[in-house]
Amino acid sequence: MSTVTPSFSFQAIFLKAHLKMLAAGLKNSKYSGKTLLEIASRHTGKQYKRGQYLLAIQDLEQLPVVIHT
Repeated sequence: MSTVTPSFSFQAIFLKAHLKMLAAGLKNSKYSGKTLLEIASRHTGKQYKRGQYLLAIQDLEQLPVVIHT
């Protein structure tokens, strides 16, 4: 049996989903756009300005995905 732990790749997948929602105009009640872009910056090492959700998504998609079993 494999267990799922919140790894770097796992967090990046959910982060991409949140950024896609913001890019589509939907708002998240828990995280602001600024907070999500700051988290994306920690993952990619790049800085993002307000509204650069699509750029952050593209950069996150370039990260390698590692699945632990």
